[in-house]
Amino acid sequence: MKFTVLTLFPDIVRAFFENSIMAKAVEKEIIAYDLVNIRDFATDKHHTCDDGTYGGGAGQLMMPEPLGKALDSVNARRKYVIYVTPSGKQLTQKIAEELSHKDELVFICGRYEGIDQRIIDSYVDAEISIGDYVMSSGEVAATVVIDTVYRLVDGVISHESLEEESYCDGLLEYPQYTHPEEWKGMKVPPVLLSGNHEEIRKWRLRKRLMKTMANRPDLIRDARMKGQLTEEAEKMIEEITESFFAKHQKKKKAKKVQN
Repeated sequence: MKFTVLTLFPDIVRAFFENSIMAKAVEKEIIAYDLVNIRDFATDKHHTCDDGTYGGGAGQLMMPEPLGKALDSVNARRKYVIYVTPSGKQLTQKIAEELSHKDELVFICGRYEGIDQRIIDSYVDAEISIGDYVMSSGEVAATVVIDTVYRLVDGVISHESLEEESYCDGLLEYPQYTHPEEWKGMKVPPVLLSGNHEEIRKWRLRKRLMKTMANRPDLIRDARMKGQLTEEAEKMIEEITESFFAKHQKKKKAKKVQN
């Protein structure tokens, strides 16, 4: 798979491709990349790539001329082009999985107030947001999307490592532990040392459900609507809910006694 990134600051993105798991994937030729400096396509002596907006307003906007030429240089009209922007469709694991099956992705990294709408209308296949917030660096946002996608490409990470990750089946990931067995008085849960694989599986499922219910209850609702939860999981949710309310009632009674 190839990632082509159009940017005003290629060094920001280059560091991402030259380190850690990504560097190994590039070395193995599972992943390829090309960094295109948009300034190289500006025609004036200052390599200007931005200007004020029509209709007024604060900030500068990336101009269509140099960006359009940069896109043409990589034959972007025949490829899948992504513009990372706060106003795009929010990135999900499902979208990442769909993108991981593409042969090549072309990323436009915005700066300032963004890019001219005519570029979006002419070249962009998908506008993607990494969250409900605004960043100054389209480069950082692009690497977030790339990192989410490339690790799903065959050969980058083992299938076993991907099977029980957060969002893989609508739930967040369970807690994990490594050596030492005891650290600062905190011990690894005994079930993980038991060697009983069935009990470990049940413990992990329960912990996944508890974490998802606490941090992302919306994922539980979505999983139920899509029929992703097993009968075992539904029963555990009932037990967790009953236990929570029992503890809550106990605390209320204790507080009344103190008063």
